[in-house]
Amino acid sequence: MIKLFSLKQQKKDGVDPNSRSAGQKKATAAQLRVTKDINELSLPRTCQVEFPDKDDLLNFKLVICPDEGFYRGGQFVFSFKIGQAYPHEPPKVKCETKVYHPNIDLDGNICLNILREDWKPVLTVNSLIYGLQYLFLEPNPEDPLNKEAAEVLQTNRRVFEQNVYKSLRGGNIGNVYFERCLKQ
Repeated sequence: MIKLFSLKQQKKDGVDPNSRSAGQKKATAAQLRVTKDINELSLPRTCQVEFPDKDDLLNFKLVICPDEGFYRGGQFVFSFKIGQAYPHEPPKVKCETKVYHPNIDLDGNICLNILREDWKPVLTVNSLIYGLQYLFLEPNPEDPLNKEAAEVLQTNRRVFEQNVYKSLRGGNIGNVYFERCLKQ
């Protein structure tokens, strides 16, 4: 016979009567989904995922080192913060490396449709990684966050390429200083 009173008392005391151990926490839906996403990652050779805290899969870094295009040779770090509403809401992703890019502003905000209005719960961390990598292969001046970089890309591709290279080496473009971000 189930002792209803003791079950109610356990719930009142914050103990899950179904758990094996009172100190064990149940994984949230977001944690379960992220664990699945991480286990199924198929990273391109130009990308690497780093977990500063091995016990926290909801916060991690992505390093992209493009091997072709304008940004080849650069190293760009992105921070991922995945909220409890994941996968129903996209992760918060910021570029920690200051970069001269039409789709990434100087504060690290990223203009990528699947991080905003086109996010769907069927998308995964892997989808986002490939989307971010694609931004370095094909910058999109039609949907810019850095309007100045987008305008230069549209009007003078050669000057844009020179500006990107100057920013990768470390230097000023206009009155903005970019730290060196070329791989060693």
